[in-house]
Amino acid sequence: MNKKELSELRKNFSEASDLFTLNHVVSAFVDAEKNIRCIKSNPFHNIPSEESECYMETLRRVLAGTLGKGLLEYEFPNEAYEETGAQNILYGALTCKLKDDSAVSLMLDQIVKNMDYVSTYAILIGHCTYTVFNKTKNDEINPYDSVEYSFLVTAICPVEVRVDGLIYNEDDNAIVRKTAYDRIVSEVPSDGFLYPTFTGRGPDVNHVLYSVRKPKEVNVSIVENVLGCKFVCTSVQEKESFRTLMQDVVADELSYTVITDVNEKLKSIAEEYRNDADLPAVDDIQMRDILLDSGVSEEKAEKVQNLYREMTREKPLSVCNLTENKTTLTAEGITIQIAKDATSKVRTQFIDGRRYLLIDLDEPQIQVNGMQVTLQEMPDIFMEESELEEAEEV
Repeated sequence: MNKKELSELRKNFSEASDLFTLNHVVSAFVDAEKNIRCIKSNPFHNIPSEESECYMETLRRVLAGTLGKGLLEYEFPNEAYEETGAQNILYGALTCKLKDDSAVSLMLDQIVKNMDYVSTYAILIGHCTYTVFNKTKNDEINPYDSVEYSFLVTAICPVEVRVDGLIYNEDDNAIVRKTAYDRIVSEVPSDGFLYPTFTGRGPDVNHVLYSVRKPKEVNVSIVENVLGCKFVCTSVQEKESFRTLMQDVVADELSYTVITDVNEKLKSIAEEYRNDADLPAVDDIQMRDILLDSGVSEEKAEKVQNLYREMTREKPLSVCNLTENKTTLTAEGITIQIAKDATSKVRTQFIDGRRYLLIDLDEPQIQVNGMQVTLQEMPDIFMEESELEEAEEV
């Protein structure tokens, strides 16, 4: 799937769309001991409106996030289509449209038995249909040529068990402590997946799209054990690998200017291809040239190129996973965050044996702990001591 296809599907995932239908919904509650406590299976149109809105919103959120970060596409290995393979199980649930109890049970068991989860949770599965109108040679919609894209969307939702403390009891007309427990199913899934993917504006049964709410907390057991796919680096791991490569190889040539220049050049590539359907990636040659243009020596730039080529042999790194939206400077007891358009206002300098971080200010006003402060004009802090004393006498 690419950005354009994801955007099309996400845009139409709504009851307001005439092209989209949520046909059938299966829900299950799983306790901390991996027991499925209940299973509910209903046509969507039979679900009361108060509940159906929650199902629709929760399943829609599986498609939230950014490709390459919170949404990761995986290809099934050949063995996944064997009788007990993950792809075969998902395909069986898809083709029966969630109406065959044995196929649904197989899918639920595949999730529950193979997924690591820290607490109780709910599983929501929706069978959906999106009517896809094909396009003419002029890239215009042909209203007389359409196909149906059927897919499953699955949401894994944490269940919170809580007592809300004091409540008002109308029968006793008193404020009392609540004693009953509520099990609240979160409307924001922690994980989920879409099968099959919407690729080339049609189904691709050999790929699945895994969704995670927090990209730093990918549940590897879902990718490898539930879906049977080979886990690859997350966006966070890609960025960390790139940082480590730069730190180890460029080493003593790293400076504020080099780091910010590299980041700006990577962001320029991302911006240049922002409207492209596919995520822009950067190869080893581009990386070498970026480093050379940023002031890194040829020897170290070529060494980074070779190691980067080895690191990205299986999958090129997305530019958006390597960039920083803001620059953060840290030292003992000090943290400074610099917006993307202000990196040129900061510089480092070595004066009279001391190291300084200098920030150019266009206006004399700054805020300190939320309070407005006007900086007064003072003698140059880098004057020689005798010059400073003369200035003070004047």
